[in-house]
Amino acid sequence: EQCNGSGDCRKSAQFAGTMCPSYQATTDENTTTRARANILREFLTRSDKLNPFDHQEIYEIMDLCLSCKGCKSECPSNVDIAKYKAEFLQHYYDANGVPLRTKMIAYISSFNKLGSLLPAFYNFFLKNPFLSGLMKKALGFAAKRSIPLLHKTTLKAWHRKNKQNPANGKLVYLFADEFTNYNDVEVGISAIQALNKLGYRVEIPEHGESGRTFLSKGLLRKAKKIAESNIRLLEPAISEKTPLIGIEPSAILTFRDEYLDLTRGELKEKAVKLSKNCFLFDDFIMREVAAGNISGVQFTNEPLNIRLHGHCHQKSLASTASTKQMLSLPANYKVDEIKSGCCGMAGSFGYESEHYDVSMKVGELVLFPEVRQTPFETAIAAPGTSCRHQILDGTGRKALHPVQLFWESLR
Repeated sequence: EQCNGSGDCRKSAQFAGTMCPSYQATTDENTTTRARANILREFLTRSDKLNPFDHQEIYEIMDLCLSCKGCKSECPSNVDIAKYKAEFLQHYYDANGVPLRTKMIAYISSFNKLGSLLPAFYNFFLKNPFLSGLMKKALGFAAKRSIPLLHKTTLKAWHRKNKQNPANGKLVYLFADEFTNYNDVEVGISAIQALNKLGYRVEIPEHGESGRTFLSKGLLRKAKKIAESNIRLLEPAISEKTPLIGIEPSAILTFRDEYLDLTRGELKEKAVKLSKNCFLFDDFIMREVAAGNISGVQFTNEPLNIRLHGHCHQKSLASTASTKQMLSLPANYKVDEIKSGCCGMAGSFGYESEHYDVSMKVGELVLFPEVRQTPFETAIAAPGTSCRHQILDGTGRKALHPVQLFWESLR
């Protein structure tokens, strides 16, 4: 009922913003935010089924939603179709079963945990064209996509062996999300080393995965259990003085967004309290700068130009301002944010064979052309794991996480 049909979701990529990437790529009314709102309204009020979500027509209209959350902030009525899509999928699966590929994506952390016992063997399988090709074809992944590899160790294991906390340092907790812990371990190491050098004592508390993969695939009951577990584990330790810092935006921002929707009663009260002390790495750094605990004299004087592609969830639920400010702390660093919307990868969306073409079209709207025309001496920065893979696949350019550039500026 929130959708008033204003059609703001029909704006083109030329007008900046994120909403709505699938419409920008296809210019098909069926892919707009309001089309998705309209079909939900139609079937939820007129369906003659006991489960009103059990309609193939809804599935087809929802299918090209990238869950970028651009509509949550850019729609004048703040219609959060990503949330509605997740709710729809859970009820649709109740009636039709959960597809194998959906389970594989949702439980990817479990596969990565097993693979981390023998990461070299796991990576050999994923890099072998024949073996990985068979897997992609069987599961419906795009043949042209490379599957993220595992690091030789996990971030939690590295931290246990290499903990170098400064004496009397201010305690902060790091959320070792499922992407940083297994795939982007170098980014997590950079975050820990940077915080240590700035005088902070870093601990990784006991916690589970964020639940982002379950949320993105509509397995809300499992996501709810994960949220409740993390709230119980983390709420007693996290406070204004001992905050929880996250690296992957889509993971840490679950504490500010979905966890508040998934909980009730006393747990919701704890979730609200916890959410106020959960920070993106960039937000925490700029908070400490404002408090006078970090200053520009601690950074290099070497020059560097940086082009930043912001993460969709960060743009919708927080802001990229702190990222630009953090990367501008070195006096001679110049940061330019690319006026791009969604990269097109959107978690697993761009890996799925039937979505590959749309995914690449979204990337070609603004992001890919801007990266291609960027001089090679200029660094490309992107905080999202899937964003960096999309930039590499679409342009051949390697993008770095802003945390890595920040750490390098401290050396």
